[in-house]
Amino acid sequence: MVDDRISVAMLHGPGRPDRDGVSDYVAHLVAALADVGVAVSPVPVGGDGTSGGWRAATGRAAAEVRRLRPDLVHVQFAPAAYRFSGQPGLLPLRLPRGVPLVTTVHEYGWWAAPRWLPGPVWSAVERLRLWDRETGRLVPASAAVIVTNAGHAAAVRARTGRSPQHVPLAPNVAEPQGAATAGWRLRAELSLPEGAPLLVFFGFVHPVKGVRYLIEALPELRRSYPDLRLLVVGGFTSQALPEPEARAFRAELSGLAVRCGVADAVTFTGHVPAERVSAALRAADAVVLPFTAGVDTKSGALLAALAHGVPTAVTVPDSGDDEPHRQGAVAVIPARRDSAAIVRTVGGVLADPVLRRRLAERGRTFAAAYSWPGVAAAHRDLYARTLGRHGG
Repeated sequence: MVDDRISVAMLHGPGRPDRDGVSDYVAHLVAALADVGVAVSPVPVGGDGTSGGWRAATGRAAAEVRRLRPDLVHVQFAPAAYRFSGQPGLLPLRLPRGVPLVTTVHEYGWWAAPRWLPGPVWSAVERLRLWDRETGRLVPASAAVIVTNAGHAAAVRARTGRSPQHVPLAPNVAEPQGAATAGWRLRAELSLPEGAPLLVFFGFVHPVKGVRYLIEALPELRRSYPDLRLLVVGGFTSQALPEPEARAFRAELSGLAVRCGVADAVTFTGHVPAERVSAALRAADAVVLPFTAGVDTKSGALLAALAHGVPTAVTVPDSGDDEPHRQGAVAVIPARRDSAAIVRTVGGVLADPVLRRRLAERGRTFAAAYSWPGVAAAHRDLYARTLGRHGG
């Protein structure tokens, strides 16, 4: 019997899933693809200190692809995953000829390598599809390009003239059975008085996530809700924030909580397992994501909060991807880097049980369209079309 499964070598950055959002995405995607008949071999580009530098790391990854002899190569690209090295952009020159290449761009529209080349020169080169300022040869040489949100799709189209495939993300934390009970247990662990509001921030804790403004909002919120608590769920160390900087930032936020007089109201959990994240989301009265560039559907944390049916307050994104806002699935914080705006929005959510119920219902409905089986099926069909197989 002939095995008609598609075999894919999936190249990605060396970060651990607990320290890198793209690596976490890859882990979910590989598992979901196995359920739809796609055999994936993950191939990290780099790792173990990236011995020999990024040039050597890309060479080793290309050699591993040649050993695997897959039907197709899929590169997951985000500049931070490769420490902003331009070497992964040269992968198409090193991969086996004749094997189709697919690239997913997870970040796009703000970076260039080398940075010193003038914009008009980049534009001319990109129009000829010789090179892309952010991904090198990856986007120009790919048989198909995948983006996870509409903003990136528009940027790729404007720069390169290519029409990428939009495959949205899915929640990065699923809601297991018994999650509601786990939420009540967590509230008991936190010694929360009955009726005390619990706010939750979830995700990698980085300066661009706006947690400092959320902490600054707590004194005013506690005037109305003296027992209010904030749970900051997520690790500080990540590909984008190495350990020394992560320690310094955690100390900075802890010091800010002391200066604001709310140190007793703020708990930093660090990285915790998915089950614990789910319990925190179920325990929450509201999730607050005050990102300094706004929140859109490329945030797995947003989708996880909505899928758990938690009323969620977010800042408006720069990307133009405002679908959750237009569908009424989130409460909108009208200004970024603004603790007073957080107070007004979150205070309004806490004060209005009808609004909370409506946000919970619309959030769950919105998130239902974003699932890992759907993401996997879209990838399988794109692979099949790229390989010219029927049924794609």
